[in-house]
Amino acid sequence: MSLVSKDIPLAEITLRKYEKPYNLDKRDLVKKLCLSIGLLQPGDSRDVIVDVLLTLTENKEPLDSKQIEENVISTRKLNNLELKGIASSNIRRQIKRLKDLGAKERQVSLPHTEYAVPVYYIVATAEASSNLARFDGVQYGFRERDTKNLIEMYKKTRGIGFGDEAKRRIILGTFVLSHGYYDAYYLRALKVRTLIKRDFDEVFKDFDCIVTPTSPTPAFKIGEKTSDPLKMYLSDIYTISVNLAGVPAISIPCGFTKSGLPVGLQIIAKPFQEEMLYRVAHAYEQATPWHKMKPKL
Repeated sequence: MSLVSKDIPLAEITLRKYEKPYNLDKRDLVKKLCLSIGLLQPGDSRDVIVDVLLTLTENKEPLDSKQIEENVISTRKLNNLELKGIASSNIRRQIKRLKDLGAKERQVSLPHTEYAVPVYYIVATAEASSNLARFDGVQYGFRERDTKNLIEMYKKTRGIGFGDEAKRRIILGTFVLSHGYYDAYYLRALKVRTLIKRDFDEVFKDFDCIVTPTSPTPAFKIGEKTSDPLKMYLSDIYTISVNLAGVPAISIPCGFTKSGLPVGLQIIAKPFQEEMLYRVAHAYEQATPWHKMKPKL
């Protein structure tokens, strides 16, 4: 089992990515790494593919008492919706297009999002450590058969079955949940997560959406940051705040760098306001050609 971040790679290859941080998924189709953070993120260059994925996974699951019952609008219903309002963050070149479509723009402050990276990787690794404990070769997932006893089976199953990133998160998560460190790390991270959510709640009292870059940098070379995971984690600074705050977001193509690398625009909406999310993304794509263009290989 290997772990990858879908947020940044999809933005870097001109694909759309829709992210929902609340539990609308059928659990028999999706195995969750983190119950409160890592949920399904359908991504594709075509509305119909994203819509099919959402339809397949959002049916009511009678075995899951934690699944939220909310009606989320389909992309097929958005052909004639108009754009009414939006708040902006950093991508100045794209704001004018949104304003031309009828958006009202103002810069806003989310002061506690600067702590999003450490908070995310404390909470996410703690939940991953707990959730992945079931994959021991007994009832769930892969089992290494070439073993002499139960303990060796446990060790080889988890050693072979998990990739480097999964192991890294399990080790870190086990540490922050251990005796003597729970209050110092995990409990404190949960408190800061609440402050991040409050930042978003305050902004959404006056605005329908927030616009940010999907990533602070364009795509980096394969293997360029694997030797320093912390640098790679910092690439998630704009997207992980969404997971922590529990709000939906979508990433859409919004242009290319001078060297021809794709750039992603992230649109964030209020909880369960997928209609507004799709409305803004659809209006932007109708006025721009970026979603039809591919980077040169």
